[in-house]
Amino acid sequence: MAAPIVVLAGGTGGAKLARGMYDVVGEDLVVIANTADDVELHGAYVSPDPDLITFWLADEIDARGWGLRGDTFAVMDALRKMGEDVWFNLGDRDLAIGLRRTRRLNEGARPTDVAAELAETFGVEARVLPMTDAPVRTQVKARGSWMGLQEFLIREGGEGPVEDVRFEGASDAPATSEVMGAISSARAIVIGPSNPIVSIGPMLALSGMRAALRAARAPVVAVSPIVEGRVLKGPTAAFMEWGGLTVDAAGIADIYAWVIDGLVADERTDRVPLLQTPVLLSTPKQRRSVARETLKFAAALR
Repeated sequence: MAAPIVVLAGGTGGAKLARGMYDVVGEDLVVIANTADDVELHGAYVSPDPDLITFWLADEIDARGWGLRGDTFAVMDALRKMGEDVWFNLGDRDLAIGLRRTRRLNEGARPTDVAAELAETFGVEARVLPMTDAPVRTQVKARGSWMGLQEFLIREGGEGPVEDVRFEGASDAPATSEVMGAISSARAIVIGPSNPIVSIGPMLALSGMRAALRAARAPVVAVSPIVEGRVLKGPTAAFMEWGGLTVDAAGIADIYAWVIDGLVADERTDRVPLLQTPVLLSTPKQRRSVARETLKFAAALR
């Protein structure tokens, strides 16, 4: 295997870019996935970001942008009829994945092992690496109350303003040896167009992660999640505003200034070396184009 292309990803934007990268570099792709969104529901351990990325890489993502294509929701419907509070709508096949993950973890398997097994099941040749095997949880404070990120996004509709954010366990949680190895051997490291606070932030908060990225021989490039001046999906703006960042390319450059060698965005900023190019990822052609242009830009910065 050649030196890998490493993508840090969480949420839909990161997963879409990972899909474009997979088309371009195939099995040389390593995706480091945020696990601070993980949640235990109905006896199942659900790991939304690694699973989302795997579904995208396998071309099994549903048209709604999450879950498996054509999945049914019979179990959730039955639970609702029995009076259960079903606020996280999990498809039947998705539930099966979570239940198996619970069993494998109880048997002593690492989350990294379970993610690799899932990728193999779906025929994905790229590696999808959980950022850590230790528990980390993003907590959000809104309307005076602390809650898990999934509760904030789903139960509360992601409505700001965001009052505070913390990554419980992150400072004591080491990135895995697989993650560290991928970063140290990479030929390019790309921070995906994910929410910089709650999707990428937990990864950067891990013990040793900042030092590893600073020491990396490969260029580090971020792709902006701001498309034509706006956020296409999710409460990225609310979290950036909480962080005192402008919701534009300059804000993305500012939050990553300590680590990136360049930024890919569709608007100008003089904060860092810039590749100004379209960053919309709606179609396979667009995803491949952004991936190729990002890798060319990274190679020029090396």
